Amino acid sequence: MKIISLFSGAGGLDLGFVKAGGNIIWANDYDKDAVKTYMQNIGEHIILGDIRNISENDVPNGDAVIGGFPCLGFTVARGKVRKVDDPHNFLYLEFLRITKKVMPKYFLIENVPGMTAGEEFKKFFQKMIDDFTEAGYTVKYKILNAADYGVPQIRRRVIIVGARKDEEYRFTFPEPSYSKFPEVTLGGKRLEKWITLKEAIGDLPESYDSKIPNHVGTAHKVKINGYVGNRPLSWDAPSPTIMGRGSKTGGPVIPPHPSLKRRLSVRETARILIRKEWKIPWSSRIPEI
Repeated sequence: MKIISLFSGAGGLDLGFVKAGGNIIWANDYDKDAVKTYMQNIGEHIILGDIRNISENDVPNGDAVIGGFPCLGFTVARGKVRKVDDPHNFLYLEFLRITKKVMPKYFLIENVPGMTAGEEFKKFFQKMIDDFTEAGYTVKYKILNAADYGVPQIRRRVIIVGARKDEEYRFTFPEPSYSKFPEVTLGGKRLEKWITLKEAIGDLPESYDSKIPNHVGTAHKVKINGYVGNRPLSWDAPSPTIMGRGSKTGGPVIPPHPSLKRRLSVRETARILIRKEWKIPWSSRIPEI
């Protein structure tokens, strides 16, 4: 598939599609540091700039359009600050604009579950689904948890998938292969228990160690107060959601190590973001960056 990527960030979603055999032919983000990272790790096909200032005529044709527009107006992590009329929420219209011009066979959107939480947000969400339906797509959506698929992180996200109505629609969401509870079965198959932090990062030294690639981190003091980035982690459970930044409010967002003596290292955070691969030791799973 030839894929168009919008709101690409550093390329996390794109990397998944590349590993699945996709060919990202055009990408866009407005954050210069994210674009620099993307170029180094994914490719130089990404364009730096505000999507609102980019003409749909400058976007090539492709088989799919993917992306996750900013979640600042949707995320419940912002508490009472979040609002349905936040300008960020309407960036979905830019995704819709490009999709209507390219008319790919498929599109995929990723965002936080908060976009479906609360009556006002539910109405907004349904309006968005209706807009894509009217544009000529059969749309399905579901909230998925990364921990249910072998990632040592509790990360719930709404995944919206659309197929052009002239295409034979065969998409189904994958069934979970892991569970919070032991001995759970699905379709006659016993699910694995969620991957814990002990399994994911327990082999790494308790202190930062520069001799281990990327096993370094911030010196910001650990202060357990219940706020995001300052909540205790358990060795016997997955990590909470790893956040990119403090939602423009500042403060630490890198979770503390279960020892509560420091925050997670770069290497530990990288492991927490990746699905467990069998037969490969955790200690050698993440290459040097």
